[in-house]
Amino acid sequence: KAVAAHFGFELLDTGLLYRAVAKKTLDGMDAVAAAKALSSHDLQRDGLRTAKVGQLASKVAAMPKVRAELIAFQKRFARMEGGAVLDGRDIGTVICPEAEVKFYVTASDTVRAHRRWLELVQKNPDILEEEVLAQLTERDKRDSERKVAPLKPADDALLLDTTELTIDAAVNKAIEAIKTRQAQGRE
Repeated sequence: KAVAAHFGFELLDTGLLYRAVAKKTLDGMDAVAAAKALSSHDLQRDGLRTAKVGQLASKVAAMPKVRAELIAFQKRFARMEGGAVLDGRDIGTVICPEAEVKFYVTASDTVRAHRRWLELVQKNPDILEEEVLAQLTERDKRDSERKVAPLKPADDALLLDTTELTIDAAVNKAIEAIKTRQAQGRE
């Protein structure tokens, strides 16, 4: 969000697309029908960031027909006039392989789980950090092993390991990398 705001780019958290489809599926819709009917309103719904929705989002993301519906949406968004930032697991490898700048943002599983737990515990004080770690590990394994668009860095992605970085430090590294690429593009 901060990188997009810094440059005045539009932002799309692509994981919300899959979470919105998962939420509609939990509401009783077929996953493909949910993807076809997805609107920007669906990305604003409450409950998209629950663990249950996250687990199902990972499963619907592996469905080729759901992916096909959402890939077109993401590709259109990426070409918005003025620039765009897309945040998701297959942006640099599938959605925008030609993007000017790609980051593969990572951190250790324990740090990622702790950060996610800090978000979730605000809404559910009973959630255990160990649960969050187990769910994160399971999701990463499933996403890395799926046949369609597995989780992996693009060959030309810049690795941004945030394990030891504050949010501000990570944002500053990303901004500097983008500025460097922009300067190289003008040469």
